Amino acid sequence: MEIYDIEVTTAGGETYPLSRYKGQVMLIVNTATHCGFTPQFEELEKLYQKYKDRGFVVLGFPSNQFKQELSSAKDAEEACRLNYGVTFPIHEIVKVNGENAHPLFQFLTSQSKGVLGSKVKWNFTKFLVDRNGNVVARFAPIDKPSKFEKEIEKYL
Repeated sequence: MEIYDIEVTTAGGETYPLSRYKGQVMLIVNTATHCGFTPQFEELEKLYQKYKDRGFVVLGFPSNQFKQELSSAKDAEEACRLNYGVTFPIHEIVKVNGENAHPLFQFLTSQSKGVLGSKVKWNFTKFLVDRNGNVVARFAPIDKPSKFEKEIEKYL
C-alpha cells in the first residue's frame, strides 16, 4: 500500500484519494481548534500560501482523540477559516491512534516513528511527505512550522 491509495473525506463530505496530490509535497497535520498549539494554523497557512504554487499542500485532519476539538468537522473548518484565515483543505474528524485510527494515520505512523514510538502523542503532530509519496519527516507538536521551513524547501 502507498499513501496515494488512501481515501480521505473533506469537512464538506467529499471523499477523494490522496492520489489527487501525487507529485506534490504534502504536510499532513492532526489538528484541534481548542489546543494550546492552535496558533500554529497561522504559520501553516503562511507556508501554504508561500509554496502552494510550487507544488506544496497542507492537509488538516481534526481529531478529538485528545478532547480538544469541536463536535463537527464543519464547525472545526469554520473556526480555522474565521480565526486563522486557513484556506488549505480541512478534513473530517478522524482518530489518529488505536485500532480505529484512520488508514492515513495508520500509514503515516507506520512509516515514521516519533521520539516515543509510532503513536501520535498530541495534536499538531506533522508529517512531511515528498513528491513520491514517501514520509520523509515527522515533527512534534511543539515544532513550529516556521522552524522546519528549510526541510520543506528541500523537497520542493
